[in-house]
Amino acid sequence: MKIKLTSVFIDDQNKALEFYTKILGFVKKADFTAGKFRWLTVVSPEDSNGPQLVLEPNDNPAAKSYQESILKQGIPASMFFVDDIQKEYQRLKRLGVKFTMEPTKTTGSTIARFNDTCGNLIQITQLG
Repeated sequence: MKIKLTSVFIDDQNKALEFYTKILGFVKKADFTAGKFRWLTVVSPEDSNGPQLVLEPNDNPAAKSYQESILKQGIPASMFFVDDIQKEYQRLKRLGVKFTMEPTKTTGSTIARFNDTCGNLIQITQLG
């Protein structure tokens, strides 16, 4: 069993694609029409055949409610791993990313959280 796809609900696919590629540095993998929406995925440039992140519209009322609820509670919608969290934190801040948690040491890792501009908190994690 392998994880090939995972989703993050977003409020605007164009805005999400811009943020996840131009700011975070992911690469667009798939982009085609799926009904009134697009099947839109991004991948890590370090592993173009690795797991894909689906930028999924929150058009479904249950998805929108879920997204709004976890944001309000301060729960990240997704977590990405980095090798050097301080370097990534500084890079993203220079690009205008709004952090809700600066790099913070936790048991076994250092974490930081930011707003993805599409309705989510995202956590970055450095192990060790």
